[in-house]
Amino acid sequence: MGFDLHEVLESHEGENFELYSRYINPQLVRVLRSIGFDRFYARGEGAYLYDDEGRRYLDFLAGFGVFALGRGHPALKKALHEAIDADLPNLVQMDAALLPGVLANEVLKRCHPGMGRVFFTNSGAEAIEAALKFSRYATGRSRVLHCDHAFHGLTLGALSLNGGTEFRKGFGPFIPGFSPVPFGDADALERELRSRDVAAFVVEPIQGKGVNVAPQEYWDAVSELCRRHGTLLVTDEVQTGLGRTGRLWAYEHYGLVPDIVTMSKALSGGFVPIGAMVCSTKVSDKVYSSMDRAMVHSSTFKNNQLAMVAALATLATIDDENLVDRARMTGDAFDKALAPLIERHETFHAVRGKGLMIGLVFGEPKSFRQRTRFRLLEAARTGLFSQIVVGPLFTRHGIVTQVAADSMNVVKLLPPLVIGQYEVDYFAAALDDVLTDAERNSSLIVEFGRTLVKGSLRRAG
Repeated sequence: MGFDLHEVLESHEGENFELYSRYINPQLVRVLRSIGFDRFYARGEGAYLYDDEGRRYLDFLAGFGVFALGRGHPALKKALHEAIDADLPNLVQMDAALLPGVLANEVLKRCHPGMGRVFFTNSGAEAIEAALKFSRYATGRSRVLHCDHAFHGLTLGALSLNGGTEFRKGFGPFIPGFSPVPFGDADALERELRSRDVAAFVVEPIQGKGVNVAPQEYWDAVSELCRRHGTLLVTDEVQTGLGRTGRLWAYEHYGLVPDIVTMSKALSGGFVPIGAMVCSTKVSDKVYSSMDRAMVHSSTFKNNQLAMVAALATLATIDDENLVDRARMTGDAFDKALAPLIERHETFHAVRGKGLMIGLVFGEPKSFRQRTRFRLLEAARTGLFSQIVVGPLFTRHGIVTQVAADSMNVVKLLPPLVIGQYEVDYFAAALDDVLTDAERNSSLIVEFGRTLVKGSLRRAG
């Protein structure tokens, strides 16, 4: 009896959480049930998810940025069907396949002129690992700097760059010589670089955890300091890249000329995992310096033909549908739609980010009654107010969002780049409703508490 996908889906319908809890990660299932996110999704299309009862959800996480083109884009599906039907000679290994070279050329055409080589990977974390190895070898130095609050992945090398203690606890010791500096503090960076033993400064142009941004003066100083001290500048564009911020690469906003760029997520089109590390020819040629060193850094699936096709189709679709400009214009539409809410709601303090990488910043209100309620929530757990916003956005309005980081009152939006004014207006109205309820009475708090209780009862059962 052969494999039948429809039969598998039908025979296991409704077992999602039972199977995941039993065989993969029971704690994640507990979290989903506690906050009311335990839905049985049946399909995805464009910017929306649909559950088994036909309810529609506006997906403002987009797989943490993976689904920049939306879910199930027809151009991607067509390209992948063609690739499968072509019976491409995949992963021959002792070979130089055509499509990786084609894709590398397309990627490089979209980077600044100083870039000359591409190494393909399976994920953003793996791209970071490659960047660390290449930086160390090319410079002959071992130290690496990163920023506080940074997130570059969860493999050991990437975790050594991670600014979040919640991810690092219990996994040490980490790679020696990896040191944090405050994001946006050029003086602190300069103090570390003076020793001239730093191989690379790895930094997100906009930090994913918290959607933190830094001023132009900081980036001007970063460029000058790295050049002066012989340190390679590595920009992590795994989440910010490929149009997310209203430019193809977020480093373009600041006039940066990085030595190495990492990318992933949106490059996949949402179908086949792929990442890439792009670097200068000089850096690459130091690593691959002879025939004996032709395989000193490699990966079994790095040139997966299906991944190459997905990425090529993704780049073409971004161009064909003007998604970079659309992200910029829709980001401006969000700013315009949300500005009145900042004036209307004391707890809503600011919107930060660029394009469609958006952080909604909440904080303590001025009026006594609202401030007292806010402080009670924060006394229970720092960042709880943001979770109270995320919960009803989902349960009342069918909008999938997330708190931007642990113990932080920032809600993060990463919608697909294909959304338009309708989705902007729908979100603004939903947020207005949730904040009005949260600030004027306690029903929202009761509602969220009821959700937690229901989740606890489901866990107990």
